[in-house]
Order: sequence, then C-alpha cells, then structure tokens
Amino acid sequence: MSSEQQARAWLFDTLEVRPAKMAKLAQLAELVIAGNREQNLISKTTEDDIWWRHIVDSAQLLTGLPLASSKRERRWIDLGSGAGFPGLVIAIITGDPIVLSEMRPARAAFLEDCATELALANVTIFGGKAETMEDCADIITARAFAPLEKLVKKSRHLAGRKTIWLLPKGKNAVNELANLPQPWQDAFHVKQSVTSPDSAILIGKGRFSGG
Repeated sequence: MSSEQQARAWLFDTLEVRPAKMAKLAQLAELVIAGNREQNLISKTTEDDIWWRHIVDSAQLLTGLPLASSKRERRWIDLGSGAGFPGLVIAIITGDPIVLSEMRPARAAFLEDCATELALANVTIFGGKAETMEDCADIITARAFAPLEKLVKKSRHLAGRKTIWLLPKGKNAVNELANLPQPWQDAFHVKQSVTSPDSAILIGKGRFSGG
C-alpha cells in the first residue's frame, strides 16, 4: 500500500472523510507541491509522502478533541500556517470557521490563493503577528510555530477558559512541556502521533494566566 493509499484509508476509517472532501485534500496536495516550486513551503524530500507526512499529520489533531466538542461548530485559529498545515486540512475536513495566521506575505498570499481555489469560505487569513490578533478561539493549533512557552505567551490572549490547544511538537514535546511553569504543565497531556513514533501532540485547555 502506498503512502497516499494508507493515508486515504486512515482518513476514511478514523475521521469518515468522504469523497468530496478527499478530492479537496488531493487538490490541496497538488497546490502545495506546485507552490513549492516558487517558495519553500515544505521540504522537497517530503513531497512524495505529502499525504502521510502533512495531510494525515494535520488531520490527526481532530482525534484530540473531546467527542462532544467534535459534534458542534468551533472557531479555530492556526498560528504560523505556512503551507496550510494543519489549518487548510482542518478547514476542509470540518467546515468550521478558521483563521490562518501567517505574517510572511508570500505565504499569506499562497494561503489566500488556496482558500479561493478550494472554495473555502470558512477560511480567513490574518497577515500580522499573533500578538496583535484580536480574536477568541475555541481551538488553537500551531505546527512548527515557536517553542511551547513562547507560543503560549504570544497567543494566550486568544484563548478562553475552555479553549483547547492542539499542538504537534515532534520529538521535543516532552522537553518543551517540562519547561513550562508547573500550573501550565498540569493543563496539558501528551498524545502519541500516528505519523511518527518519535513525535507527539500536546493537548491543553485554558487561558494560562501568570507565568
């Protein structure tokens, strides 16, 4: 089974992604690979494995949501969206409103183009710094945005008491969590990544005052 076949099977079996949404994910993969010729969106060594390394890696964040939360519309903010992972994947699968925060103009323009091409009316692009955003999210995501403590301090004003944080952190998840103030550490737990045995997702809840 190829990486793409494996990824499609996982998306269908785990998240019940239907053909129309699967087709949009395929279109997104094509847009990212084409855009990668113009700017460094993803490592070129991962292009052949884009379905598993980027699409499933993004989609798996949805398995970290409480079941009750997954049944209603939620407002998302994705920090440092870059090539659209995980933000555009989440937008396609859930249909929830999501703000993609990306301050690099070329990448923000790429995200705008993708949202248009994919007809994602639920996507908004924010081109400034996270610290200047005036918004509130039910769920905050960030992939390769900043070390955990810095990430939380930059963006906690976007969170409320019930906000869920879904943060893929690769091999450094446990170390980054250990560097947080103790009360913040207690608000997070670690979930194993399905795409890499060495990687993990940090799942937290709350606004994280003080620190």
